[in-house]
Amino acid sequence: MAAVDIDVPVETEPQICNQEDLERLAESFKEQGNAYYSKKDYSQAFNYYTKAIDACPKNASYYGNRAATLMMLCRFREALEDSQQAVRLDDCFMKGHLREGKCHLSLGNAMAANRCFQKVLELEPSNREAQQEKNNAATLLEYQRMADFGFEKRDFRKVVYCMDRALALASACHRFKILKAECLALLGRYPEAQSVASDILRMDSTNADALYVRGLCLYYEDCIDKAVQFFVQALKMAPDHEKARLACRNAKALKAKKEEGNQAFKNNNYEAAYQLYTEALAIDPNNIKTNAKLYCNRATAGAKQYEEAVRDYEKVYQTEKTSDHKQMLKKAQMELKKSKRKDYYKVLGVGKNATEDEIKKAYRKRALMHHPDRHSSATPEVQKEEEKKFKEVGEAFTVLSDPKKKVRYDNGHDLEDDGCFDGGDFDANNIFRAFFGGHSGGFTFDSNSGPGNFFFQFG
Repeated sequence: MAAVDIDVPVETEPQICNQEDLERLAESFKEQGNAYYSKKDYSQAFNYYTKAIDACPKNASYYGNRAATLMMLCRFREALEDSQQAVRLDDCFMKGHLREGKCHLSLGNAMAANRCFQKVLELEPSNREAQQEKNNAATLLEYQRMADFGFEKRDFRKVVYCMDRALALASACHRFKILKAECLALLGRYPEAQSVASDILRMDSTNADALYVRGLCLYYEDCIDKAVQFFVQALKMAPDHEKARLACRNAKALKAKKEEGNQAFKNNNYEAAYQLYTEALAIDPNNIKTNAKLYCNRATAGAKQYEEAVRDYEKVYQTEKTSDHKQMLKKAQMELKKSKRKDYYKVLGVGKNATEDEIKKAYRKRALMHHPDRHSSATPEVQKEEEKKFKEVGEAFTVLSDPKKKVRYDNGHDLEDDGCFDGGDFDANNIFRAFFGGHSGGFTFDSNSGPGNFFFQFG
């Protein structure tokens, strides 16, 4: 049986011949948009407001309505454009100025938001919503100021605190999210930092700042090759990205210098290996994980030099057993023993001629820096590393603040013979409490204060 063509009626827009009909049609679309908006069907509301705009592109309220819908859809940049078009068409459109200000605020532009809210208050001085939003803009500016100051002082915990509160007012601001993520990475909270950066990259895969943060996390987790890939990608998106450029340079230099040191070590050139590891350690003091490996490598290279010296002196002494040769052998053996123990002067960051007062000041600074309470929100790995450093600082202070132990340490004698750390009784927290006045209560850092601020909580 032959197919039959059937004319199916197609729904079409009515043919409009004059402006009055266009306006009526636009109003009809607007009313349908309002109905969908009240049902919270914002996608359909957007479609009908768009039809109203297409029919009557000079009507400010239609742009205002679509801006409100876009705001509900969290499409703040598009909402901002519609709000700005609305007030261009009607400078006295109060809701248009208010929505423009809210969009600016959500996107993190507090100063532009403030100008919009001020305009609303000029049109309607008693507008409470505008006054409240104006206060929010001022609060946002203050959090930005505090965060900038905190970043400059490397108080990254404070920056995260400020950005969390700023984002409560400016939820769509990528700049604030990136700053938070960067500080989380610098605090060693890599999973959190990567999560924030990944969220941004899902929305904008070309965001150079987010690519940089992803690379930074990998860099600090000692995944140098992968980190470089992200830094290079960030620089492709933004060739002038200075942080990505510096991080990329450091990552490449660190990898190259470490590999040079490893090769020298394999070639039994321990002196060259020790020097190369030392140069690698100077590249980026903030890369804790990679530097820990470098310190281990350097210690091994240093010990190898003393081991070779001991072997040489043993051969000399066996060949000719003089008192001088015996003394040289003992000295080499002592230096070998000293090379394998912790350098307490380096742990406290003081010289070997440091005074008692300088040792106390150094302990105060390092103990506060590495106290476990200060790193309670860091990753377990970072917490473990900081706890280890806190204990080492306590050990160093115990030895260097005691004249007798200090002399024994300087002369290379075994500290265990002195009962210093025998039996596992050493407790860094006891030393800390004793140093800070014998408080028995808990030690708590005030995250709302600047770096190094703390208070004791008795209990």
